[in-house]
Amino acid sequence: MVSERSKSARRYALPLILGLWAIAGSASAVEPGERDPARVVGPQECAECHENATAIWRNTHHFSTFREMPRKKEAIEIARNMGLRRIKEDSLCLDCHFTSKLDEEGKPEPIAGISCESCHGAGQGYLEVHSEFSGKEEEEETEAEEKARWQKAEEGGMIRPHMMYTWAKNCYSCHVVPEEKLVNKGGHPAGSPFELVAWSQGEVRHNVWYNEGESNPPADTERRRKMFIVGMAVELESALRAVGNATEKADYAVTMAKRAQRARKRFAQAAQLVEGVPEMGEITSIAKDAQLKLNNKGPLTEAADRIGDLTQQIVAEYDGSGMGGIDPALPGEGDWKGSPERE
Repeated sequence: MVSERSKSARRYALPLILGLWAIAGSASAVEPGERDPARVVGPQECAECHENATAIWRNTHHFSTFREMPRKKEAIEIARNMGLRRIKEDSLCLDCHFTSKLDEEGKPEPIAGISCESCHGAGQGYLEVHSEFSGKEEEEETEAEEKARWQKAEEGGMIRPHMMYTWAKNCYSCHVVPEEKLVNKGGHPAGSPFELVAWSQGEVRHNVWYNEGESNPPADTERRRKMFIVGMAVELESALRAVGNATEKADYAVTMAKRAQRARKRFAQAAQLVEGVPEMGEITSIAKDAQLKLNNKGPLTEAADRIGDLTQQIVAEYDGSGMGGIDPALPGEGDWKGSPERE
C-alpha cells in the first residue's frame, strides 16, 4: 500500500528537479494569511496526497457551506439587502464562505467551501516545494534540507501548524465579521461565538498526517493551553480593530464594542491564572487602557498592533508546559464543537 507521504514525494520529485531554480530564486510576495484567488490551487490538489484529511473535511460545515449556504433563507435575505443577485458573485461573501480561484476572465469564482487554503494559505507558492522531500525519498532528506524546504514553503505562503498566531488570525478574520456594511446594511450577524480550542478540536480536527490516518488525536494539553490563550488574545486584537474601523453608532459598532469588552475581561481573568508569562499582563494593561468609542481608530489600531506583537511572542517563546494555571478554564471535550469524521 502506498502511503500518503510516499505519494507526496513521488508526485513532486520530478517537477521539483526541473523547477527548483525558479522556486529558489523567487522571493515571496505572499503575506501569511492571504487568500488570494490568483494564487489558490484548489482543494483537489491537496486531496491528491492528503486523502485522510480530505475525508474528514468532507464531513464538516466548512465543506457543506459551498452547497448549503446560498440556499439558506437568511443568506438570501442578506444578499438582497446588499443588492446582490447571486451570493457567489460578491467578494464580501466569497472571502469567508468559499474558496475561490480566478476564472478565465480573471474574476474570483467559488470552487469549494472553506477549505485547505482558507486556513493554510493560497498554495501556488508552496504546493510543490512543501512535500517533495528535497527531490529525494523521505528517508534520504538531510535535516538541513528538510529545514530549508519548510522555510521555502513558508516563504511561499504556507501557514503551518506551528504558526499558531497566523492561522488563529485567519479563523478570527471571519468569525469576527470585519465588514461594517455587511452588518448594518445587510443584517449579517456581527460574528459568531468562536473559541479556538473548542472549534479546532471538534469536527475540523485533522491530526492524521504523521500517523497515516490511523487515528485523529486531539492536541495535547500543553498545546491546548497555549491555543486557548492565543485565541483569546487574537479575539481581543480583532475586536479592537473592528471597533476602530466602525464609522457609525449602529449594530456593528455596538456589537464589536461589547465583544471587545468581553474579550478584555476574559483575558484579564486568564492573566491572573497564569504565572510566568509577562506578555499576558502587558496585553491586559493595553486592553484596559483602550477606549472603545467611535473616531478612535488610530489608538485602537496601535493597541491591536501591540497585542498582536505580544501574542506572537507568546507563540514563539512558550510551549504551554508552564501555563497549567489556565486548566480550570480550558474547554473540555464536552465543549468541543462537533466530532470529526474520524476519531
